[in-house]
Amino acid sequence: MNAPFEPSQQAALVADLRTRFSGRLLTEATDTAPFLLDWRKRWTGKALAVAQPDDTESVAAVVRWCAEHDIAVVPQGGNTGLVGGSVPDESGRAIVLSLARMNNIRAVDTVNNTITVEAGCVLQNLQQAARDAGRLFPLSLGAEGSCMIGGNLSTNAGGVQVLRYGNTRELCLGLEVVTASGEIWNGLRGLRKDNTGYDLKDLFVGAEGTLGVITAATMKLYPLPAAQVTALAAVPDPQSAMRLLELAQNRLAASLTAFELISDYCLTIVERHFEQCRRPLSEPSPWYVLLESSDFESEAHAAERFESLCSEAFEAGIITDAAIAASIAQSKAFWSLRESVPEAQVLEGKNIKHDISVPISSIDRFIIETNAAIETAYEGVRMVVFGHLGDGNLHYNISPAPGVSPDEFMGNEPALNRIVHDAVAEHRGSISAEHGLGRLKRDENVRYKSPVEISLMRSVKQALDPKGIMNPGKVLN
Repeated sequence: MNAPFEPSQQAALVADLRTRFSGRLLTEATDTAPFLLDWRKRWTGKALAVAQPDDTESVAAVVRWCAEHDIAVVPQGGNTGLVGGSVPDESGRAIVLSLARMNNIRAVDTVNNTITVEAGCVLQNLQQAARDAGRLFPLSLGAEGSCMIGGNLSTNAGGVQVLRYGNTRELCLGLEVVTASGEIWNGLRGLRKDNTGYDLKDLFVGAEGTLGVITAATMKLYPLPAAQVTALAAVPDPQSAMRLLELAQNRLAASLTAFELISDYCLTIVERHFEQCRRPLSEPSPWYVLLESSDFESEAHAAERFESLCSEAFEAGIITDAAIAASIAQSKAFWSLRESVPEAQVLEGKNIKHDISVPISSIDRFIIETNAAIETAYEGVRMVVFGHLGDGNLHYNISPAPGVSPDEFMGNEPALNRIVHDAVAEHRGSISAEHGLGRLKRDENVRYKSPVEISLMRSVKQALDPKGIMNPGKVLN
């Protein structure tokens, strides 16, 4: 890590930047503090200043200045990431580039089914703009009220509808990007077919700001469904959940839009901390599935298909009980159970998080084998397992049992990570399904990716960011 700037150096650099940048520039500690602490409050950094540009040319001006002065650029959206990718290191030799003021909806094209938005557009506002135009933007995740589309793209965010619509990468048709040299690439074409060489946008999606700054994007839109039906089903084990997924896909095909697996312990801690959250089934079950279908005919048609599916699954012994939401309010209540799990775990105390993916066909074996390995190696742990079974992504988390010292528990984090990640590798999975690498999993990634993959990644980084100023210390060391 380089030494921090002397106060006189810092003042001179900030004064020079002000001559090149007309946007908001924050330097006072009280103003910059929210941009220097990550959402999990695990990493705190320092910065020369926080720049908040109003347009793409202003972003380019900041990046050009940083390139000339060898100052790091840390792009930041809503700062809702979970792996430390959006805050600077402790050296103070970085500019945090906040895209929050670049939040315009530039265009909606209902014929081409696209929407073009700036990187600072909050995901929920993007969803609403699509809905106002009679269209659906399907990316949906817990932080959608504060996360921004630039960050969603930079981390290739997933969420609850990947099963039907894919990750953010699949929803993106074009990008506008400021390169590490401060040039502007306008790739906002909105084309579904464009075979004119390398697909440059895919380099920047998922790169976590280490190759350039995404300033705008053209995203896909879809027709609004006529109805959505939600159900919570009780299943005896993960294998039954997998059988239910197969049956649901066979019966509902593309209309199956969400399929979430939740353990009984997850719902227990949700009910403990959120009085308004109560499971709608009378008898407890070891596991639950929250599934949702989008129908383009009518509510009656959607309800009939869902009831038929649940009846068939019950008769086949796949599920032991199910509740189908009879209203929008009930559907929201079902989803609240699922979406409250992360916060409930925080309220429980210390926890170790894993955002992993394995082939869907391996989910049940992964859970059984890895649970057993952890519980054999360490007494006094509670498994907090939930996630997007429909696309193979589990939030495989661990909490200490009552009476276990939180500090002692957290001291075992490296060893517990190794058990989980080795199991993921054995099942040919990924140690980061949708959260990214950031700082948290940067070095761990080297253990599980092949030398060829790491070498290729370094070559891309060197080609697009030869000075190494773009979000240094993230993704690659």
